Amino acid sequence: MEERDTDPRSGRGRLIGAVAAGAGVIVVIAIMVVGLLNQDRSNSIQQAVAEGDRPPAPELELPVLTGGGEIAEGETVRLSELKGTPIVLNFWASWCTPCRSEAPILESLWQEYRGRDLLVLGVDVQDLTENAREFDEEFGLTFPSVRDGSDSTMRDFEVRGVPETFVIDREGRVAAVRVGPITDPGQLVPTIEDVL
Repeated sequence: MEERDTDPRSGRGRLIGAVAAGAGVIVVIAIMVVGLLNQDRSNSIQQAVAEGDRPPAPELELPVLTGGGEIAEGETVRLSELKGTPIVLNFWASWCTPCRSEAPILESLWQEYRGRDLLVLGVDVQDLTENAREFDEEFGLTFPSVRDGSDSTMRDFEVRGVPETFVIDREGRVAAVRVGPITDPGQLVPTIEDVL
């Protein structure tokens, strides 16, 4: 004669296991549906700006490489503390050939607009400190630069290469992104005038 399991706990255990497995399947399906719905959406700064949005600029907290204006060497620059000031934020490196042709243009923008409360701020990346300082001296740059020694700010801003420039408005939002070198000051002037 076949023996039956009459323990009520074993049936309850199978029921709990089946419910847990079913819940797991539902969670996996929900994750897949959300992923499919969002696959065409991009959270990138560049994409948001291209769509006419002004996403908040990521925080930046970096040591000053070379001072300029009211920013002195030895300080730490925090983007959140600069809220209220429009900023042209330029990612560069001393070994970058297009950065060399762009540097005088950035200096000219700094000289033209600094009296109107615009800050040009360089972010040196993937570079040696001494080489970066020599670059600033060679081009007579008077705007401040900070050093991103770990590339964390570069990653936060989703910078894929240098040079890359961001125009940030008074509210700390990205108003424009320029990938590649600035070859003419006029490429940024309309956005600068807008954020001023």
